[in-house]
Amino acid sequence: MKALLLENIHDEAVRTLRSQGYDVERLSKALGEDELIEALDGVDLLGIRSRTGVTRKVIEARGQSLTAVGAFCIGTNQMDLPALAEAGVAAFNAPYSNTRSVVELVIGEIIALARRLGDRNTQMHNGVWRKSAVGSHEIRGRKLGIVGYGNIGSQLSVLAEAMGMRVWFYDKADKLPLGNAQKCDSLEELLQTVETVSIHVDGRKDNIALFGPAEFEMMRPRSLLINCSRGRIVDIDALGENLRTGHIAGAALDVFPSEPRSGDEPFISPLTTLDNVILTPHVGGSTQEAQVDIGRYVANKLIDYTENASTSMSVNLPDITPAPVVGTRIGHLHRNIPGVMAHLNRLVADHGGNVVYQALATRGEYGYTVLDIAETDRGLLSDVAHLEGTIRARVL
Repeated sequence: MKALLLENIHDEAVRTLRSQGYDVERLSKALGEDELIEALDGVDLLGIRSRTGVTRKVIEARGQSLTAVGAFCIGTNQMDLPALAEAGVAAFNAPYSNTRSVVELVIGEIIALARRLGDRNTQMHNGVWRKSAVGSHEIRGRKLGIVGYGNIGSQLSVLAEAMGMRVWFYDKADKLPLGNAQKCDSLEELLQTVETVSIHVDGRKDNIALFGPAEFEMMRPRSLLINCSRGRIVDIDALGENLRTGHIAGAALDVFPSEPRSGDEPFISPLTTLDNVILTPHVGGSTQEAQVDIGRYVANKLIDYTENASTSMSVNLPDITPAPVVGTRIGHLHRNIPGVMAHLNRLVADHGGNVVYQALATRGEYGYTVLDIAETDRGLLSDVAHLEGTIRARVL
């Protein structure tokens, strides 16, 4: 089987796939729709990061031959998950592997902003020695507000509290606080309470432009803002205006509404002229430790799906962690409608098949079953693929 890995996915992913006999091609850049469609000719497994869009157009062109897609990052908004499911293509991501790396960057940025290290560094590089405590503060005792209390937000909560910060959080879902963190009932309540705001929400449509002029106005004067989540969450122009007026004392951004596809393209932003902003090129999860873990984790998910039919931790298909393979294994993705399993088992019986293992899971409109058959004939495998309701049947 052939795997195509884009956007400089770590060597560990290449090593893991090749060690299991996969033919791996790796490119350093992201691909646009037409480029991706062309590149997927003959490809079974696709690996991407955040800048390559696996759109419905791509899936309609290559979904029949594509087996699975792995996002070697946390986010999945760059993939059309419903279209992938409709085509029977499994999708995976790395929801936990770079959590610590992102949290450590945020902690570092909170300290850097509170101590005005960006200004001090620039002054020193310009030969200016300005030894002063003006505008420089400890983070101990300061109030941190976390918007989005998922894996990253909750771990940030723990580390920030360990460093002496007081933590408030807001999440649309009902989340239990860790440590002494306090839950806010609204975004407005959080913004009016804290001095430093760190955003950790996903890229769903509801969160686009979550922070605009109205939200900046709610924030306390001289607050700090950090965004290491998604670029379209923050209205950059509104942020720039509030930074220029001093209402927002400083900001740190690792993500942007528009990001270069490669290092050959220039980075353009209205924030580059401002001294009180830390700008980093989407490196929140880009530590060697995180990239090794992500490379190994997602590559193994792709292998486990192709070799064992496991959909464990899939972001678009029903979740099954099957037992070790015994005999011939069939992975059967179908519409979640009455009668499919009865027809499937009847087919096996009609062909004299002996089922030694079977597992079933459903997810919305989809059902997925894994069958191990000790004795069968090729006719069964063909009939299963043509069973009413079948989306895709794979024989391992």
